[in-house]
Amino acid sequence: MSIAAKYDFSEREIDRIISMAWEDRTTFEAIEYQFGLSEKEVIKFMKEQMHLRNWKKWRARVQGRKTKHEKLRNDAVNRFKSSRQRQITGNQISKKKY
Repeated sequence: MSIAAKYDFSEREIDRIISMAWEDRTTFEAIEYQFGLSEKEVIKFMKEQMHLRNWKKWRARVQGRKTKHEKLRNDAVNRFKSSRQRQITGNQISKKKY
């Protein structure tokens, strides 16, 4: 059984988990807090959702990265996301302007 099916995530939640997993500053603990997925489950989830080549790139990127693990982070960083990330307001995500 896939992780997405086990937790019955919507498409929007699946997209959000994937984007949080790719973000450098979002910890695995933040994903667990918001969606209930442990680090091992996030890794399995990403493998299920991505092409193998892309999963290997992601895995190489996050493996050993201090910002992905709350215990390894600098104590000065006490938030889940970058201060430059757009806010969610009125139950809608602000659109990025390029």
